[in-house]
Amino acid sequence: MENQLAKSTEERTFQYQDSLPSLPVPSLEESLKKYLEAVKPFANKEEYKKTEEIVQKFRDGIGRKLHQKLLERAKGKRNWLEEWWLNCTYLDVRLPLQLSVNFAGPAPYIEHYWPPKEGTQLERGSINLWHNLNYWQLLRKEKVPVDKSENSPLDMSQFRMLFSTCRIPGITRDSIISYFRTESEGHSPTHIAVLCRGRVFVFDMIHEGCLITPPEIYRQLTYIHRKCHSEPDGPGIAALTSEERTQWAKAREYLISLDPENLTMLEKIQSSLLVYSIEDSSPHVTPEDYSQVTTMTLTGDPTVRWGDKSYNLISFSNGVFGSSCDHAPFDGMVMINIGHYINEKVFENEGRWKGSEKVRDISLPEELVFTVDDKILNNINQAKAQFFKQASDLQIVVYPFTSFGKNLTKKKLLHPDTFIQLALQLAYYRLYGRPGSCYETAMTRCFYHGRTETMRSCTIEALRWCQSMQDPSTGLLERQQKMLQAFAKHNKMMKDFSAGKGFDRHLLGLLLTAKEEGLPVPELFTDPLFSKSGGGGNFVLSTSLVGYFKIQGVAVPMVHNGYGFFYHIRDDRFVVACSAWKSCPETDAEKLVLLVFQAFHDMMRLMNTAHL
Repeated sequence: MENQLAKSTEERTFQYQDSLPSLPVPSLEESLKKYLEAVKPFANKEEYKKTEEIVQKFRDGIGRKLHQKLLERAKGKRNWLEEWWLNCTYLDVRLPLQLSVNFAGPAPYIEHYWPPKEGTQLERGSINLWHNLNYWQLLRKEKVPVDKSENSPLDMSQFRMLFSTCRIPGITRDSIISYFRTESEGHSPTHIAVLCRGRVFVFDMIHEGCLITPPEIYRQLTYIHRKCHSEPDGPGIAALTSEERTQWAKAREYLISLDPENLTMLEKIQSSLLVYSIEDSSPHVTPEDYSQVTTMTLTGDPTVRWGDKSYNLISFSNGVFGSSCDHAPFDGMVMINIGHYINEKVFENEGRWKGSEKVRDISLPEELVFTVDDKILNNINQAKAQFFKQASDLQIVVYPFTSFGKNLTKKKLLHPDTFIQLALQLAYYRLYGRPGSCYETAMTRCFYHGRTETMRSCTIEALRWCQSMQDPSTGLLERQQKMLQAFAKHNKMMKDFSAGKGFDRHLLGLLLTAKEEGLPVPELFTDPLFSKSGGGGNFVLSTSLVGYFKIQGVAVPMVHNGYGFFYHIRDDRFVVACSAWKSCPETDAEKLVLLVFQAFHDMMRLMNTAHL
């Protein structure tokens, strides 16, 4: 990345935005054909026949009209989906953000210069913040390299939402406000907000026109830490952001009505570059087990997280770090990008600051003291209780599989992402004796403001292979052939879906068109097989590749009886994070992960022993 950064002087981060192609609307015929194929693993003959008839009726009737309306909409927009997706997937959702929507994860510095060690929290924190601010400066100067796919530029607009961005709760729909500007666009906020023991502080990261240094940041953090550890805790206003959205919107309106200064302070938090969370806990973490620290990034102290913020940088007492982000403004790859950049910087500098120790005379952090009353304090207590109840129900395991990784799968000409997805299908099939409807993220960033498309990994080819693996009468050669057919299908789908030829977002567009036209919900969407196959956000396996760097993340399952399954791929290992709800008697994240690891071995054995 560093070489790329050096070369990137001629290429600006956002320079290709205007030339990216518009998001296409796929053909109705193609989308319905792909949909029918996707429901096949979940249907018996009669069910499939019935769905086939429903799809045909839809195609020849209301579906055609809705498709025409959608094409008209697409004519006037460079991305016909963008606004709809943001609203119906994120801003209209009333569930508490922090656990239900946000994604979070640990930083990988523990694997080199920053293993867990008490007494290092503030010093490491000051260096970490400084690297974050350097990245912010690169972004403002548009020197963050443009992501490319086979030499074509990808959409970079989500990177604008990393800093100085916040969600504002609304009674029925939230909104997002971003204060970030590039240098050529004008002024951008330069302060950060620090949350510690229920209190809120802000301080500027720029002094006399340049970034303050790690020793200067250290002085500011030490001042806040000492103050908070020698005085009573603050009220913990931040906990309100973990509440159900309408509740928080009402509490926020009430908070502002108590004192107009409260609004000024809320705006300071909203516009801050990021929220820096100082945690008192010291989660266990080793390169072999990231479970506890990953859980803590998602379920830690709600009084030191601003759930609405696009970027909470979390600092634990033992010098370990993580982050928690609102999913609405951007997808995981933005965090992967900055996370990788900072990890490289910490490594290059051996975890130290090698510059001047001089500390200039900089004004001390300002505390934001909100005017509160019993009603607000009561709301805070309620929010905390609700949050801890939900948090205690979450099971997260994060383990590395270290027998092999990308190098060996590539040597066998197997795509490592497909390898993991098929192993997950086999593990689920072995655990439940049935196929698991599965959402895998496909990326559509080759289009203007493109984000994601649903890739349904549970194909009929994958199911046939899983059945063959469980059938003692099937020979090795046949098993291997079926596996390679499942690989080929998955690879082709991923290529097509990333190129705008998926069907789930298209179907969503047709459904939302019907709603906007005041028409009844078409039968296609009320057919039991629609939700049984995962439609309408009912996938039992919600999965995503977190990339090929050492960055790991996690989010909660999509449904109560399902799993969240997130993984990253390295040359010598696969690191897997799995989430489930303890209150669901059917699910067990640890058991599923161990079965996936078993499947890795079985698949590799199949490649080694079955000679074509």
